[in-house]
Amino acid sequence: MMKKLLYAMAFFLLTLSVNAQTVWLDQLDLSAATQGYGVPGKNKSLDGKTITIAGKTFERGFSTHSVSSLLVLLEGKAVNFTAQVGIDDEVAGHDPAVEFQLFGDGKKIWTSGLMKLGDAAKACSVQLTGINKLELVVTDGGNGNYYDHADWADAKFEAKGVTIFKTYNPVSSVPYILTPKASDKPRINSAAVFGVRPGSPFQYFVAATGDRPMTFSAKGLPEGLKLDSKTGIVTGSLTKAGTYEVMLSAKNAKGKADKKLRIVCGDRIALTPPMGWNSWNCFAGEVSADKVKRAADAMVKSGLVNHGWTYINIDDFWQNHRDSKDQSLRGKFRDEAGYIIPNARFGDMKPLADYVHGLGLKIGLYSSPGPWTCGGCAGSYGYEKQDAESYAKWGFDYLKYDWCSYGNVIDGLPENDPNKVSSLSYKGGNELNTAIKPYKVMGEYLRQQPRDIVYSLCQYGMSDVWKWGDSVSGNCWRTTNDITDTWESVRSIALDQDKSAAWAKPGNWNDPDMLVVGTVGWGNPHKSKLKPDEQYLHISLWSLFSSPLLIGCDMEKLDDFTYSLLTNDEVIEVNQDPLGKEAVCVQTMGDVRVYVKELEDGSKAVGFCNFGLDIAQLSYKDFAKLGISGKQLVRDLWRQKNVSVINATNGQLSLKVPVHGVVFYKFTPAK
Repeated sequence: MMKKLLYAMAFFLLTLSVNAQTVWLDQLDLSAATQGYGVPGKNKSLDGKTITIAGKTFERGFSTHSVSSLLVLLEGKAVNFTAQVGIDDEVAGHDPAVEFQLFGDGKKIWTSGLMKLGDAAKACSVQLTGINKLELVVTDGGNGNYYDHADWADAKFEAKGVTIFKTYNPVSSVPYILTPKASDKPRINSAAVFGVRPGSPFQYFVAATGDRPMTFSAKGLPEGLKLDSKTGIVTGSLTKAGTYEVMLSAKNAKGKADKKLRIVCGDRIALTPPMGWNSWNCFAGEVSADKVKRAADAMVKSGLVNHGWTYINIDDFWQNHRDSKDQSLRGKFRDEAGYIIPNARFGDMKPLADYVHGLGLKIGLYSSPGPWTCGGCAGSYGYEKQDAESYAKWGFDYLKYDWCSYGNVIDGLPENDPNKVSSLSYKGGNELNTAIKPYKVMGEYLRQQPRDIVYSLCQYGMSDVWKWGDSVSGNCWRTTNDITDTWESVRSIALDQDKSAAWAKPGNWNDPDMLVVGTVGWGNPHKSKLKPDEQYLHISLWSLFSSPLLIGCDMEKLDDFTYSLLTNDEVIEVNQDPLGKEAVCVQTMGDVRVYVKELEDGSKAVGFCNFGLDIAQLSYKDFAKLGISGKQLVRDLWRQKNVSVINATNGQLSLKVPVHGVVFYKFTPAK
């Protein structure tokens, strides 16, 4: 009996070897892959070199950069897949970490586990019999995707009856606009609640769409504040704590609009999530005062300012650099009193802040609690008091404070020499007291300043920052590593937000990082790699999450599609809702996740989000799971139109959710 079994197995293997065809991964169309940076490499590393993992070279393979995804249509014709995977040696001197994963028909069928630079290539061998769709994924390993050059070396399929496989992206690349054009009649779109501390400079812009000229007025404006009737800018100062109810009005030749504004003068600011622009995803280390001014001008000229977009935030590289060859970044870091000196691209910062304020906007800045920023510019370590004073003196309204090199100085400055400290380290971030310390120091100095400065903690969610960020005077905090304009990045971040949702409230916002729509590129500009439906899902979820909304694209290159994403006032209202609740996933149906956000007026915003590779056709009736009952008016927020009136007890909705897309509805109790 045993001999017969062995003969049968031998015959099967012989038959398999005769009929099987080797299909190398590098023979496929790799352009369908999405990845964090660069373009897919074929038989070369990401930098165009020989693929090398822990000293071993490989002639063939697919090189990529996390977070990445490649979909292969197998149609049941693949027998197995084999590869040697690891991080390419070309990123020596850095600290990358990745995880390689395989998904067969949506289910995880293999993982490499965490891999770091220098780890020997790990063998991947997976049986694929019966699998129709295979996805090759590389995640960022949990420490950001810096220098994550990943190789699928010697990667090949054994196939039956075919000599090639198709790669594909199931998401449509054709942009389509859902947001209706704004009416010629006035509509006030600015936040309905605004927080300020007693004695701080007050600035609030009445954002309104509609034909110009437009005249603004306000009833109930408290003593100490004044409204410019032509610009809609409210300025001044309040000395007395309290809550003030104001009625704003905007009038043009086509009509008039009113909106209630609640001004809360007390201990808390940023009562709705900050909205604005940040320089990093667009310019990275090429930022300058001129580019910042042009971004501010573009925000006004494009009309984004009339939809509530407020902040113009300068990220890294406004300071002098530790070793740049660019002379505009070389100079003294600080003066004799320890006050920071901006680089030659910026010069005097106060005129820049005044310029931005003059447009009705606000302005933000960036630093690190370490001696160096992530990009290698001067940080705030040892000079926190002077820096906080400088920001206030210059007139800045926002500080992004990035962990960066602080992990290298948790035990003090080595040999009292900052040059012995590298610019990036996560060390100590997962030790609660260590994580809190530098943010508490800067938070206290910011609170001592004579102006309100929104405090954004950027330390990637270490030590569950959402649980303690408020205690160090933080207003928002990153919950994740850096985002990239890839589906895998947006997806992984979105699916990780429920853990922090309970801590969101007015003045405290979970931040899943900036928006990756429009022309981005971190100094190498390109259209966002996200497909149109993925961008609709991205904006919808960030609105449901009550996230800070910070545009990362080139403001001077706003195409019509991107503009439509950023100017849908009903979607933005969900983000800016004064109740300050964050949506959570209340139901999962296959690849569709349903997120619900409670709103101040008693209605609910609901996102039906499709994370799968197939269109989801639903006849939905589980309204009790959404906390919805009785008669409900259903409104499509992207299209800004009513869908139907349903009875949530026995009614149903027909839904068609695009691949990687969303149906975004608002449910309001109807009489």
